[in-house]
Amino acid sequence: MNKKIGFIGAGKMAQAMIEGIVKSKLIPKENIIASARTEKTLEIIKHKYSIVTSLQNKDVARAADILILAVKPDLHESVIEEIKNEIKQKAIIVTIAAGITLKDIERAFGSKIRAVRTMPNTPSLVGEGMSVICANDYLSEEEMIEVEHLFNTFGQTERLEEKLMDAVPAISGSSPAYVYMLIEAMADGGVRQGIPRNKAYRLAAQAVLGAAKMVLETELHPGELKDDVCTPGGATIEAVATLEKEHFRGSVMAAMESCSNKAKNLN
Repeated sequence: MNKKIGFIGAGKMAQAMIEGIVKSKLIPKENIIASARTEKTLEIIKHKYSIVTSLQNKDVARAADILILAVKPDLHESVIEEIKNEIKQKAIIVTIAAGITLKDIERAFGSKIRAVRTMPNTPSLVGEGMSVICANDYLSEEEMIEVEHLFNTFGQTERLEEKLMDAVPAISGSSPAYVYMLIEAMADGGVRQGIPRNKAYRLAAQAVLGAAKMVLETELHPGELKDDVCTPGGATIEAVATLEKEHFRGSVMAAMESCSNKAKNLN
């Protein structure tokens, strides 16, 4: 891809994305530029990824064909005000923040800007991210595909209508945190029964990874896969019965609703 990619903000998510792009070799390193508030952060990413860096957001805005706003929701307005007169005429503006709508971006720039709203997640750091994207009407299909190719360097992408985007943090953006809690709880249960802590984490994490791959690769209903593990009168069905008694599924769905409600009010 013969494009220049800019990152305004170089936190954990931006670094995960940069790592995927660099490893994929989709974009030459010299075509990636990032800005950050501190020299320390820039030194870290420059040393780690060998990309171009700057303390000035305007430098990134002037250079980028695809400009990724990797800042917190409450900083979008001030950052856009700073750079809106510096961007290329045909620049694609990408936000990765929860709660920032396509209309918010258009309004802040005050023009018919090419805007893409996305929600990646932290497993992007290991190339297993899940990113959901949508765009306004000013992007061509070819441009949309270019953005997808970029995000595919650190995982998978899925297009959704924007009206569904506020639900995405709960199911894929924030959900790794729930899974880490599940893994931690499973490991604690193993330790309680005498399994060494490091082995318990590995057993639990690999079981979660394997179960997720079964869902994705077999395309069978999760309930069917669950039933395959539950032999009549066996230990697994006892565990499932206890999870149902303790409102496991209801608790997950309630947590997701809380997450979605918060995401809607972040901006």
